[in-house]
Amino acid sequence: MATIDVNGKSYETDEEGYLVDLSQWNEDVGGYLAQTEGVAMTEQHWEVVNFLRDYYNEFQIAPAVRVLTKAIGKKLGPEKGNSQYLYELFPYGPAKQACKIAGLPKPTGCV
Repeated sequence: MATIDVNGKSYETDEEGYLVDLSQWNEDVGGYLAQTEGVAMTEQHWEVVNFLRDYYNEFQIAPAVRVLTKAIGKKLGPEKGNSQYLYELFPYGPAKQACKIAGLPKPTGCV
């Protein structure tokens, strides 16, 4: 297992950089993970990240991109619930990359 250091504290990650202990996540950790992914976090990014964390808390699963797109569309509106918008925020895959930044496991079905 690998570790990342954020503000003097170590966090364990798997071989792909996903947090091992989801309860250790905080916005500083999310910001650090975003940096490693080359994502400059904006309010729109945090909105998706917080949506994902709420979704995970409710359903105990990280959604694949289709499910994510549909769920965001229902909750945040059709202008945000589309692939183009989400890929602009998270170019390496809205589900995979956003879940990593959110401190969630890699969604099932993501390569």
